[in-house]
Amino acid sequence: MKRLLNIELQKLWKNRASRVLIITYFVLICFISLIASIKFDLGPFKFDAAESGIFNFPYIWHFNTYFVAWLKLFLAVVIVSMIANEYSYGTLKQNLIDGMSKKEFILSKFITVLLFAGISTLFVFIVTLILGYSFSSYNELSIVFSDLEYLFAYFIKLVAFFSFCLFLGILIKRSAFALGFLMLWFFIEKIIYGLMGKFVFEDFDKASVIFKYFPLESMSNLIVEPISRLSFIKTVSTQIGVENSKDYDVHFFPILITLIWTVIFVLMSFKILKKRDL
Repeated sequence: MKRLLNIELQKLWKNRASRVLIITYFVLICFISLIASIKFDLGPFKFDAAESGIFNFPYIWHFNTYFVAWLKLFLAVVIVSMIANEYSYGTLKQNLIDGMSKKEFILSKFITVLLFAGISTLFVFIVTLILGYSFSSYNELSIVFSDLEYLFAYFIKLVAFFSFCLFLGILIKRSAFALGFLMLWFFIEKIIYGLMGKFVFEDFDKASVIFKYFPLESMSNLIVEPISRLSFIKTVSTQIGVENSKDYDVHFFPILITLIWTVIFVLMSFKILKKRDL
């Protein structure tokens, strides 16, 4: 396993584009601290990010994991390109000639996916602790570590998404087309949801019951948006008569659905590669 991982890391680090994207990804995570400098003063409406409670423990775990997750697209490019380059440069065929099995090839890619997700999760953990201890009004250990389930959900979300990218890279073989299909699939899911709600069930609540099983939607449901959870947003919503009944907790069932999709993506990647004539 260590040998397989070393091979993948050497390939990635020797590729300049991948190296730049990986470094950019982690630098951008650090830039989330710049949110603390955001201030608005528009007459009666004033906003100071550092004083709004965004960086308070334990809320910051929810806030950071939700917004940092959007940066996963940088590593998605790396993973899709990692697969496409195997075909473009002929390294896949060479690895198989040298004795690597197709099972080991897929395993090496999935280990890399786990490594990316693990390092990213650790990095977010460290950045969140630094920001929290710098700005939070609550520093008791029982409060600081009370919402770490968001970090676990973040890890599962990255593993599932990167596994989807791995599958698309194996299926399509060209990075540009694979990334294009990834974006297209996002809209396909939304269109199917709209059609189900409008014509099949004639009820969007009933359509949502099916929609939550879709791959990208299941990943999205792991961490609900945190903005409406802020106290000043709740106050504004109450004043204008908008009732907020969202459940912000991390639940087991969405995690289970996402893990099932992860297994499906990895198994389908192996099945495609096994049947494909290289």
